[in-house]
Amino acid sequence: DTLSRILVARLAEMWGQSTRTLAMIDSARAAGIDVMADQYPYTATHTGISILVPPWALAGGSDAFAARLEDPVLRDSITSGIIWNLVNDRGGRDLRRVQFSRVEWDPSLEGKTLFDWAVREGLDPTMETGARLVIEAMRRGGANAIYHVLDEGDVERIMRHPMTAIASDGRLSRPGSGHPHPRAYGTFPRVLGHYVRERGVLTLEEAVRKMTALPAARLGLDDRGRIAEGMRADLVIFDPEAVIDRATFADPHRYPDGIPYVIVNGRVTVDDGEYVDI
Repeated sequence: DTLSRILVARLAEMWGQSTRTLAMIDSARAAGIDVMADQYPYTATHTGISILVPPWALAGGSDAFAARLEDPVLRDSITSGIIWNLVNDRGGRDLRRVQFSRVEWDPSLEGKTLFDWAVREGLDPTMETGARLVIEAMRRGGANAIYHVLDEGDVERIMRHPMTAIASDGRLSRPGSGHPHPRAYGTFPRVLGHYVRERGVLTLEEAVRKMTALPAARLGLDDRGRIAEGMRADLVIFDPEAVIDRATFADPHRYPDGIPYVIVNGRVTVDDGEYVDI
């Protein structure tokens, strides 16, 4: 339909731009600047709902933000800025693309979208409504959300770059708590299963390097990231024909398949698929 065509056109303005950003990395490195990249293998980002609010409106903290909302002129500018972000940036011109992951003041919204929230409140799911709900979320203390706005072609192109390390960009997630980005459970097995075995984007050896030796060297962890005498005994034993992520955006609290053993500092922490409390 018309809205879908507009949406794709808007997103397509940024889709494919990884060719420019990767060229910038290459150019900088050729000039002697030590720059790299890291990536998680999904077409959705994750951060606070405040990413949709103009930065100037957040200056000074939550009290200053609340005070600006009481000024009709400033509130109008804040609303316009949020609408711009919903159309051109993380919102992707569709309230369905903003999915709540952590909402402490209303856990029933976790896993739901801005569109779902609007419908629940009996509101027309327009960009204006989306901005109104973003402001309401900020008034209540904020929230975390997943933004479904990236392009698969960019994900694969960035992944192939030799200076891209694989990282989850996540944090420890308590099983069953909230609705986290599936990266918390699936980043590394997704690369090994989907992008190596199924898509052939990377070789197995290159994928392992991007997950281990490359980031360890970048962080200065001289005793980790490789299998060699004198190194910390950190080992993940997986089946390359079976390893795969199971966490999804609808059901993120799912452990991967195909990783029967994990050893940390020489001690088994996953034994035949079962966690060992050490």
